[in-house]
Amino acid sequence: MTTINGCRRILTINSGSSSIKFTLYQCGEREQLLQSGKLERIGISEGLFHVEDKDGETLVKREPFLPDHDAALKLLLEWLNDKDPPHDFNAVGHRIVHGGDRYLEPRLLDPDLISALKILIPMAPDHLPHEIKAADAVSRLRPNTPQVACFDTSFHRHMPPPARTYALPRNLREEGVRRYGFHGLSYEYIVEELRKEASVRAAGGRLVIAHLGNGASMAAVYHGKSIDTTMGFTPSGGLVMSTRPGDIDPGLILYLLISKGLPAETLSRLVNEQAGLLGISGISPDMRDLLEIEADRPEAAEAVALFCYQAKKFLASLAAAMGGLDTLVFTGGIGENAPAIRRRICEGLSFMGIHINPRGNDSNAPVISEAGSPVTVRVMKTNEELMIVRHTCRLLDKRQG
Repeated sequence: MTTINGCRRILTINSGSSSIKFTLYQCGEREQLLQSGKLERIGISEGLFHVEDKDGETLVKREPFLPDHDAALKLLLEWLNDKDPPHDFNAVGHRIVHGGDRYLEPRLLDPDLISALKILIPMAPDHLPHEIKAADAVSRLRPNTPQVACFDTSFHRHMPPPARTYALPRNLREEGVRRYGFHGLSYEYIVEELRKEASVRAAGGRLVIAHLGNGASMAAVYHGKSIDTTMGFTPSGGLVMSTRPGDIDPGLILYLLISKGLPAETLSRLVNEQAGLLGISGISPDMRDLLEIEADRPEAAEAVALFCYQAKKFLASLAAAMGGLDTLVFTGGIGENAPAIRRRICEGLSFMGIHINPRGNDSNAPVISEAGSPVTVRVMKTNEELMIVRHTCRLLDKRQG
């Protein structure tokens, strides 16, 4: 593969239903972010194309019409090519939310893999169709550029049978009905960075990583491998999220289907778009909004309280799965930037060895636990895009070797 100035450049794509997030990295002795951006409101009359440089300075901000993912990616690729010199790239790395029980590590995207991913769409109907569209579009626009699929589920491939099994008839498990877990790219990145920031020993200890954002999950990680996680068959389970309910009684779903007569499509919108913080508060899915008004709006306070209560319960249960806890890591938009949420989750957990330093927590310090605490509590910025870059480069290196 030809490199650019002796370095490899990787374009990452994270595709949603009406948006595409992207980064361009240059990889030599170290990884360097060149640009990042987003294409939003795809399929809506007025779109958005926004690109920033590595320092966060705006390079372009337009409002073009983006009828579909093909048009959005065509605009991005043309913009990269029109730069002087052109901001070309050697490969594209895609975040693929679900790899099923077959794809346990990054893979080159080819027609066979895309066909296999289409079969998995019922497992992730809100994510996979748009990720497949993005891969198809790049194939048409850049047919000779390698593409790599990086699966969010693959990090959890080591979970022991009790952690990945539902108490359902065995034939359903053989058909792929099991707990998969998600946010794996974030968890992998945190483990790799913890080795650098702390030590190999710390990264290999008993970790609970709390990825708290619009989508939220936690994982128990021991010896660098996932032992258990809160999300299961889909990204809708586990913790309370911005618009998803987390774990609910399966009988409730039957009640809504049978007694209330909700159609499947209506029920899907309910559990993916209308529940969680938005559903409880009736105000906003954004934790920042709710924290600002909770003193005056009981509905907002109730949503925040439930989020923290459920997170506290899951944190303790994941520690129990490992027989203890050495390090707790908060990451994701809420985990990195909401001291009040971290404090409330950790309150009352001194019996587990968790002691928060108020001043460190309020300043979002890298370590927010009291000195000498049995459990080290950290705040770490995640970077799923950089993890995609690393996976893509490693796979290409393996092919060349």
